[in-house]
Amino acid sequence: MVTGPDSLYVTLLILLYSLTSMSVSLLGKLSPSGIMVTGPDHLYVTLLILLHGLTSESVKFEVLGPLEPIFAVAGDNIILPCYLKPNISVEDMTVDWLNLDFIDDRVYRYQNGKIIQEDQIPSYRGRTSLFKEELWRGNTSLKLTRVQGTDEGRYKCFIKSKDWYDDVSLRVLVKAVGSRPVVSIEGHREGGMGLVCQSEGWHPEPDLVWLDIKGVSLSAGPPETHRDLKGFYTVKQHVIVQETDTNLFTCRVQQRRINEELETEVHIPSELFDHTTSWVRSFIVSLSIGVIIVIVLALAVCCIHKKKGMKIHNLEQQLDVIIGELQQQQGYLMKKDFDDIRRHAVDVTLDPDTAHPYLILTEDCTHVCHGDTKLNFPDNPERFDSSGCVLGKEGFSSGRFYYEVQVKEKNWWTLGVARESVNRKGAIKVRPEYGYWTMRLRDGVYEALTDPSITLSLREKPQKVGVFVNYEKGQVSFFNVEARCHIYSFIGCTFNKKLYPFFCPGLNYGVKNATPLAICPVDVND
Repeated sequence: MVTGPDSLYVTLLILLYSLTSMSVSLLGKLSPSGIMVTGPDHLYVTLLILLHGLTSESVKFEVLGPLEPIFAVAGDNIILPCYLKPNISVEDMTVDWLNLDFIDDRVYRYQNGKIIQEDQIPSYRGRTSLFKEELWRGNTSLKLTRVQGTDEGRYKCFIKSKDWYDDVSLRVLVKAVGSRPVVSIEGHREGGMGLVCQSEGWHPEPDLVWLDIKGVSLSAGPPETHRDLKGFYTVKQHVIVQETDTNLFTCRVQQRRINEELETEVHIPSELFDHTTSWVRSFIVSLSIGVIIVIVLALAVCCIHKKKGMKIHNLEQQLDVIIGELQQQQGYLMKKDFDDIRRHAVDVTLDPDTAHPYLILTEDCTHVCHGDTKLNFPDNPERFDSSGCVLGKEGFSSGRFYYEVQVKEKNWWTLGVARESVNRKGAIKVRPEYGYWTMRLRDGVYEALTDPSITLSLREKPQKVGVFVNYEKGQVSFFNVEARCHIYSFIGCTFNKKLYPFFCPGLNYGVKNATPLAICPVDVND
């Protein structure tokens, strides 16, 4: 007995054979001698057309997945659900799984009955698979083994037949509880005894706090955070403590999202504080003198105000006037500042030697879109070979520069600047720690690509985006050109190499996102 998706096809073939046989027999008996019978041939052709229509792949479908996030424990295996409605076969379709935190590289691709490893993100190789025995009934769920921190993010399951396509997005959250904090004594420091605490193997990034015996937070140095290649965090923090009645101190590492915390208590012998006693005394004396000076100054200010007869409500009225004037000038100042920024416009063109082989550049190197065919480009060191990106031809290592890009009618793009030394080979993560300062649009969501990403709530969808860099101040800013308003800024950055304009037009699925990114000339008189 034949079962599965082929059962309907086999049944129709049997019915076709029976009907044609009966028709030939019946018409043969009724036809006069010597007359050719053509009826069965017409019936045969008609049934073939009917059979082709019933087995055509032009059926529309919907791709479904979970609405709630999928929680995973590091090291475990998980399944990312995805299936078709109705439950038709996907054996002759294309199935793409994407991690939306990466640019264009794929987590997994199944096409024409084969697994396609080209453009697969290296960290997913050997850890992903489909349930092949379930493909005939529309189950395209992805099995992901040995979960690691970098697996957290938004995923898309995209399915395409010859005549139709659809997709669904889902989110994966990863939990990893790190090591118990390790506390070390660094020795005498100005102000007391230096301690350092470290814990590793966490996800998401945890908080580290120093506490005294009463559970009160101590003033400590800035936390130091490191993320390894698998996405797990190591945190470390220094603190200087002073002698107390107990000399007991606690280092606590906590991650509120996963409701986990670990702590270590340390006792410092009193003998170790002997070298700091004289400093403590002098500090107390200096603090006392400082307090006296502050009190004297405060009394002097009160006397001056009383002598002048100035009243508080008069000060408030003057403040209201100043605020009103500032609000009236705000619009003018914003426009003036933006006009000043646009005066730093530079000519930007695309560098073909850096373009991914699937990208199509215009002859003047000002427009770029993602094609469907891999072009035969030489694999030079400058070229992106896995992510659909391209850099500008001109680099900048000082001063200020500004350029504008038209993003109209696109639903997937990434723009910004990249350090000259960024890795061009294999999957890339577009984050400042890797040399990228960018923002993007992905499926209707605008984000600044920090770590983690920051979702941007924009009143107006920008049709043209301006990118401004102040190299010396370490600033990268994005603007909505038509609205003349600021979108987002990276500040406090450290630049020590050339910066290049960075472009990613995004994948073209079906007819979506086919419009190219276009570098626009800047007219400062607009």
